[in-house]
Amino acid sequence: MTAPFATVPKLLTDEPGVVALASGSAPVVAVPESARALVVAAVGALSGRRPVLVATPTGVEAERLAHDLRAFLGDDDVAFFPAWETLPFERVSPALETMGRRLQTMWRLRRGRDGGVDQLPRVVVAPARALVQRLGPHVEDVEPVVVRTGDQIDRDELVERLVAAGYRREYQVEARGEIAVRGSIVDVYPSTADHPVRIDLWGDEIDRLSTFSVADQRSTTDLAEAWIFPTRELLATPEVRERAERLIARAPWGREQWERLAEGQTFDGMESWLPWLVADEHLLPDLLPRGALVLLVEPKRLRDRAADLLDEEASLADTLASTWDVPEGQELPRLSLPFDRLLAHTKAGVASVLSAPEGPGTPLVAATAFDPVVGDVEGLARRLNRLRDERYRVVLAAEGQGSAQRLHDVLAEEGLDVPRRDTASLEPGTISLVVAPLERGAVLPGARLALVAEADLTGRRRVHRRPRGARRGADYYDDLKPGDFVVHHQHGVGRYAGMVARAIGGASRDYLLIEYKGNDKLYVPTDQVGLVRRYTGGDSPTLNRMGGSDWQKTRSRVRRAIAEIAADLVAL
Repeated sequence: MTAPFATVPKLLTDEPGVVALASGSAPVVAVPESARALVVAAVGALSGRRPVLVATPTGVEAERLAHDLRAFLGDDDVAFFPAWETLPFERVSPALETMGRRLQTMWRLRRGRDGGVDQLPRVVVAPARALVQRLGPHVEDVEPVVVRTGDQIDRDELVERLVAAGYRREYQVEARGEIAVRGSIVDVYPSTADHPVRIDLWGDEIDRLSTFSVADQRSTTDLAEAWIFPTRELLATPEVRERAERLIARAPWGREQWERLAEGQTFDGMESWLPWLVADEHLLPDLLPRGALVLLVEPKRLRDRAADLLDEEASLADTLASTWDVPEGQELPRLSLPFDRLLAHTKAGVASVLSAPEGPGTPLVAATAFDPVVGDVEGLARRLNRLRDERYRVVLAAEGQGSAQRLHDVLAEEGLDVPRRDTASLEPGTISLVVAPLERGAVLPGARLALVAEADLTGRRRVHRRPRGARRGADYYDDLKPGDFVVHHQHGVGRYAGMVARAIGGASRDYLLIEYKGNDKLYVPTDQVGLVRRYTGGDSPTLNRMGGSDWQKTRSRVRRAIAEIAADLVAL
């Protein structure tokens, strides 16, 4: 599917500032924030199949930029490389989707570096936290499991490969990272997918591939192929198990964790031990192919952010070293590396992007924001008419079909007929209306282009929300009372003990505290409350043991019972 603004970046390919960035002829270029996504898209267009890595100081900036870039380049050509949601050394695993997206981006860059240019994204966007974090031990060998309709594949071999990639066998698939087998049908919820996938075999041939609904388990949309990436950045490979085995004697203070890893167990928070189990110090820019480009957005802020992250991790390490009885003088290995290491081993070119020129010699992409017009439809119509008379290409970006129709109607009442299009028109002196969610618009006099986002008309900026599961959790945890029973997706039934703030090494964070059998305690970060549900059974339940097998057995029994009831209903 063509991106709604796919043709727009071509207007900037002769812009001196854009050419300077793409060619590497200028180490610093000033680009106003309102035009940043468009300029990066134009640089990506000029770079061909050589990827552009954009580094931003914060995760919010990275998400917003990636969001707007998709309107210009499309989903496949924009990769967002997220940071873990967890703190260093925290005994909680990052979200499976986060790890899956990271592994997918690593694989695409590595394939491109090794000659598979068809897999390269045009642009990768990553925040400072993600960039200075060491990559896992599987960066050079991570591979997706690819299934296609008509392929020949052994069912047991397929299941074995998925389990080795971190997928957990369940009776019924309900969440990312789960796999279920029923006869000739293999259900799996890929770590990077919005919907689970059903693989229907006829003998050893894939007869049908489809997505299906978690709610009723019914197939929905047929697929030609599915790419299934691993769920974890730390897998119990023979190499990882061997390193963990050696650590039992070398670092006895962590014996319990080393033994679990050496045995090949998968457990919550296992990724926090990654620095001990990685021999190399790979960072994302190391994977870029020769000829790629790294754009450092606001480099001073980037450097300051990276330094803050290192200080935070050092404080956490000092505090935990005494807690874990680490011998004095023995430093804990770090997850993050200094900013100066970020570009030390990359084959890519590097340029900096500032919001304003450093001085008169700094190349500048001339652009201004489209001043918000709130409630003044008549004034908006006058401005649009004036831009059209000045031979501007005016493109209105609506968030959805409904808002596009409303905007069309109110402008028609002012005598301005704006045609709705699938893609933006590049004809000078035209106004077009396109459905394309865009964070903010910009006016670029040199290209005679005016992009107007819906937020420029309403004054309401898009909010980048938490995942749906987290929002559901947040809706009710304020109503929980200490002593209420809750159910954690992985650990089972526990007792809610309240909200607590934990300060470790100067970094403070809010958690839900859940108590389990044997006085075990689980601290759930507030951004992961989607994993927790209120217990709705009638009687007081028995607490599960955290990390034990009793909860998994309970889930399996319930799912079998549900399946039997469903079968009886179908028979009726």
